[in-house]
Amino acid sequence: MNTHPSLLTPQAKAKKMMLWFAMISMTMMFAGLTSAYVVSKARPDWLDDFALPSAFHLSTLVILLSSLSFWMASKALKKNDSRSVTMYTGITLILALVFAASQWTGFNTIVAQGYYFTGAESTVTTSFLYVLVITHFAHLIGGVVVLLVVLLQHFKGRYSDNPLGFVLAHTFWHFLGFLWLYLFVFLFFLR
Repeated sequence: MNTHPSLLTPQAKAKKMMLWFAMISMTMMFAGLTSAYVVSKARPDWLDDFALPSAFHLSTLVILLSSLSFWMASKALKKNDSRSVTMYTGITLILALVFAASQWTGFNTIVAQGYYFTGAESTVTTSFLYVLVITHFAHLIGGVVVLLVVLLQHFKGRYSDNPLGFVLAHTFWHFLGFLWLYLFVFLFFLR
């Protein structure tokens, strides 16, 4: 698939470059947010005893599994195994929804512990957590839409002649997984 002639056209190269610019921009945004988080840790009202809910641990495992399943879909596409592409991409979509549900559960756990993200009861710590995770969640929604489009295009047989859309979606999905992994490790070690 990576050596498919359609991936070497100027148009394909331009689309790949646009995706990389978008991912670099997102990386810079999260670098800025995490830098602000580090600087804000010096505030006297920072919560030092705050622990990430176990649902965020689960979501980390789920997003890693989704990257694995989409990688398997990519390998199946290279072998022209349409049934496996459908199965693994479907598994990736299901795991994306499980990830979203575990994030929701994590937020509910935080609120149940008495930590609020906005309002009079909120803290700087929880507000930062809210901004970081919700911003990633917004990108995840984009990723879910991409997965749905990939499945639809696959059912139409569009990737047999030109796998560019699949390759771009594959790259973006792995980026989202890496981004969550970065945020999780960052929040786990720099509470």
